[in-house]
Amino acid sequence: MSLAHGRSYLAIPGPSVMPDRVLQAMHRAAPNIYTGELHVLTDSLFPDLKALARSTQHCAMYISNGHGVWEASLTNVLSRGDAVLSLVVGRFGAGWADVAARLGADVEVMDFGMETDVDNARLQARLEADTEHRIKVITTVHVDTSTGVVNDIAAMRAAIDAAGHPALLMVDCIASLGCDRFEFDAWGVDVMLTASQKGLMTPPGMAFVYFSDRAAEARKSAGMVTPYWDWAPRDEAEQFYMNFGGTAPTHHLYGLRTALDMINEEGLEAVWARHETLARAVWAAVEAWGQGGSMRLNIRDAAKRSCAITSVGMASGEADRLRAWCEEKAGLILGIGLGRDDSSAWFRIGHMGHVNANMIMGALGTIEAGLTALQIPHGEGALGAAAAVIAEA
Repeated sequence: MSLAHGRSYLAIPGPSVMPDRVLQAMHRAAPNIYTGELHVLTDSLFPDLKALARSTQHCAMYISNGHGVWEASLTNVLSRGDAVLSLVVGRFGAGWADVAARLGADVEVMDFGMETDVDNARLQARLEADTEHRIKVITTVHVDTSTGVVNDIAAMRAAIDAAGHPALLMVDCIASLGCDRFEFDAWGVDVMLTASQKGLMTPPGMAFVYFSDRAAEARKSAGMVTPYWDWAPRDEAEQFYMNFGGTAPTHHLYGLRTALDMINEEGLEAVWARHETLARAVWAAVEAWGQGGSMRLNIRDAAKRSCAITSVGMASGEADRLRAWCEEKAGLILGIGLGRDDSSAWFRIGHMGHVNANMIMGALGTIEAGLTALQIPHGEGALGAAAAVIAEA
């Protein structure tokens, strides 16, 4: 017998749960792409996308996934042979560094491992040693989806400024935008990239690059610029088709408009607060389970954990068994371990975007049922601890 019949819950760290309102907005006949409603709708996206990132500067939209805007962000500011310093705290920071190297940049990786954030004192020391200012770009992630760590981007900017270094600060916010607090202008970010399928609650297929005036200036001398990835024509283009380098992602635009409406209706500060509360409920449950078994949070310091995704470690083989049971027996789909020597000992819980207390408590209850059914040792009181966090909020 399986109790999985009915609507399953996709609790992976992206693509996230798609709201019914977003799906209904997309369920329509193909619109006129030459004039009218779709043009007005697209123009309305730019101010709301900027507000979501707390930016007053530039934004370009692409038909792409996150890997595409890794490339777009780099080709608009670099020439082949330029030095890039990549600050890596998991698989996705490493992936962005690899793209830079394959494009022909001279990439130096500072790897901080899978269980902590960037050490900004080390960053400052490295930049102070670069007396010739060879490093043109610093890439990092706000949140690495493989580890659940959140970097202190404001402190990173402070370290760069303290070193007196002119490198552009580039940040991947694919996992975090609309979930963890992010302040493009206030934190001094030069380039930020994100995608539609996580905090933006829209199906995969659109991605975005935000860039500062300083980055726009760097674009003028960048030798890697290509016709499709060029952000200059896409920045609130006067001609509609130039926003997308060709035919628009018509139905994604309707979905994204609705998703941004939902964020605006709730209020961005409230969205951040909801994600923080639900994340703390997850952490409380995992900590309780860990008191009587192998389960542990990947990031020990709560201040360095993302509110969008939690990475959980177990004994070898236990995570794979638990994930399989949850999906096959109860309809809960958990994220796989990524970038680990033993991926069977890790799983990830996505709590990003269109999630509420009912969904999180249901997911945690299902995980506890799986631990019990599989006779995996675990501590007691997890659901009570999570409920207490939610009740207090």
